Amino acid sequence: MLCIMRTTISLDEHLSNQLRRAAAAQGLSMSAFIAGVLDDALKRRAPSEPPAFTLVTTPGVRVRPEVGLDRPRSVDAEDDEIRFGLGR
Repeated sequence: MLCIMRTTISLDEHLSNQLRRAAAAQGLSMSAFIAGVLDDALKRRAPSEPPAFTLVTTPGVRVRPEVGLDRPRSVDAEDDEIRFGLGR
């Protein structure tokens, strides 16, 4: 069942005139024209699929098998130990 709801909107004279002309050019009532324009605008705003994930890698950096990637802080700790000579 189609439910139609009445709504009042306030438009300035210039916009109202433009809407009347555009609706008449398409052979529609102002109400039908506005409903169509709003429907199109809301459909365009619908979220699209997010872009595909792209993994960016750095050439020259090799995998270090002794570092577990499930513990990323261990990578930072090891780098700090090498750089600052701590812990050894």
